[in-house]
Order: sequence, then structure tokens, then C-alpha cells
Amino acid sequence: KLSFLIQALVKTSRLETGIINVNPRRSSVRELLANSIKGISKKAEDKNLALQLSCASDLQARFDPKWTEEAISNILDNGVKYTPVGGSISVSVTVYEMFTRIDIADNGIGIEEPEINQIFKRFYRSPSVNQDEGVGIGLYLTREILSAQGGYIKVKSTPPKGSIFSIFLPNSPEESAILPNC
Repeated sequence: KLSFLIQALVKTSRLETGIINVNPRRSSVRELLANSIKGISKKAEDKNLALQLSCASDLQARFDPKWTEEAISNILDNGVKYTPVGGSISVSVTVYEMFTRIDIADNGIGIEEPEINQIFKRFYRSPSVNQDEGVGIGLYLTREILSAQGGYIKVKSTPPKGSIFSIFLPNSPEESAILPNC
């Protein structure tokens, strides 16, 4: 746990001070999501969680593959952590003119309305999950990564039915206004 905390703090510090720069470029959204899901698949399997991905193979958006994978992995890891045994996590993609939206939905414990804005603050941990593993830096880092490349994140949640984290990644200027949904 201490090693994870130190690594997260170092990443956050480097990102904030500009030592690490995000380098957004046109990249495969499906590859990004598949890599992120692969990173948490063992934990999900151990809890008998169903993982679903719905995304066209040729879809591209503008993002830094390494850092955006880190951001998505943080959300997926929380989904696995806070979804009960036998639950499910789905990842779907919708393309708009200016942004590509990635929805990560779970049927976990959910987040109370007053805490929605708090969860993106550094070191914030809900009193309801203090007994669970975590240090309260993952969602903060996720928001910083997305903001640094022109994206953003939103959350909808209904306790105890689950949450939907929506990540918005910019499309490249040459993307057309009419794109397929995944």
C-alpha cells in the first residue's frame, strides 16, 4: 500500500510540475480500453465480475495513450473495488462532434450526491469506504490527466445501484461531425 501511495504521489507531482507532459495524438480508443481492462481483469475475475466492452475497432480520438490508460485504469480499479461479488462493469463509447465519451458503468455501492465533487480532491476518502484499500489519489490523478489534454470527467451515481463515470476525450480537428457510435 505504501509503495502504491509513493508511486501515485510521484506521478501526481511530476504531472503538476510539468516534469511529465501529456502528448495527445490520434490513437485507437478500442486499444486504449482493451489495455485498461486487461490490467484489472484478474481482480475482476477474482470477484466474479462481468466485464463488457462495446467499442468499434476503428474508432480514434486525441489522447496520450500511456496517461489516459492510467486514468481509465484508476476508474476501472475503483469499479472492481466497490462492486460486490457477481456484479458487472461495462465500458461503452459514444462519439460526438467535438468529443468522444467513454462511459464506465458499474453496479457497485454508488456515491452519495454531496460527495460527487469531493471524490476528485487529492486524498479524499469517503467515510463509507475507509476500511477498503486505497489512498484517495486515483480520481484526483485521473482528473488532472484528462484536463492536461483537453478532456474532462463527469459522474452520475445512484447509491446503492452504482455509478457511471463519463470521460470526454477531444476528437482530432479532422474528425467529421457524423461518426458512428460504439
